Amino acid sequence: MPKDPDFFRDRTIIITGAASGIGRATALIFAREGAKVMVADVDTEGGQTTVEAVISRGGRASFLSTDVCSRQQVEALVAETITQLGKVDFLFNCAGSALKRCKFLEIDDALMDKTFDLNFKGTFYAMQAVLPHMLENGKGVIVNVASMSHKRGGPGASVHYAAAKGAVLTMTLGVAREFADRGIRALSISPGPVNTPFATAASTSPDLVRKFVEDVPMKRMAEPEEIGELVLFMCSDACEFMTADTVYVSGGGGWR
Repeated sequence: MPKDPDFFRDRTIIITGAASGIGRATALIFAREGAKVMVADVDTEGGQTTVEAVISRGGRASFLSTDVCSRQQVEALVAETITQLGKVDFLFNCAGSALKRCKFLEIDDALMDKTFDLNFKGTFYAMQAVLPHMLENGKGVIVNVASMSHKRGGPGASVHYAAAKGAVLTMTLGVAREFADRGIRALSISPGPVNTPFATAASTSPDLVRKFVEDVPMKRMAEPEEIGELVLFMCSDACEFMTADTVYVSGGGGWR
């Protein structure tokens, strides 16, 4: 929780990948605290559902259909957010997916390109689009989703995804250090398995899901809200000396 209970009131966050899972949970959490939320996703129906959920709880939200793989659409997202909601205080880059589980020798150029376009370039485009605005304001917080997979490399299932998320972590570190003296903080979160549609979207087999859970000492997946509450803390006035770091949320697993 923030030190000032009204810290988030009337501040604005952009959340990519907000049509479901961690993104939707985070949208609801920020709205609960009085923030204005720009919901961005390629899933129009899911994005609208997130907006409706925010509004039904008394919050404020707008939706813009956005493919983060397109620099032009991401730049339009930031511009439209400023037009509609006045400014951007926080950016949460949540859009991402392993796309397809496969062994290393089965990864082709198309899969590698799509994986980096979605997970790395989408985050890169959003950071480049929002930073000039944040620098003009003299402050801003960016939180990116990395992954525990970068610690393990994703052997046998998702080396492509682990590599892309490792790049996200490194980029976050570099941006944080480059702009730390200009009021900008940049952080990443490296979750273990989370109970979201992610596994289904990546065609993750039930056996692999069981292996993920077995590796977690708590013997369960994280819930999306547990990640969303961490994003809130990272953006708050209770966390102002923290930048460049990644926070592992893994239930104690994922280190082997």
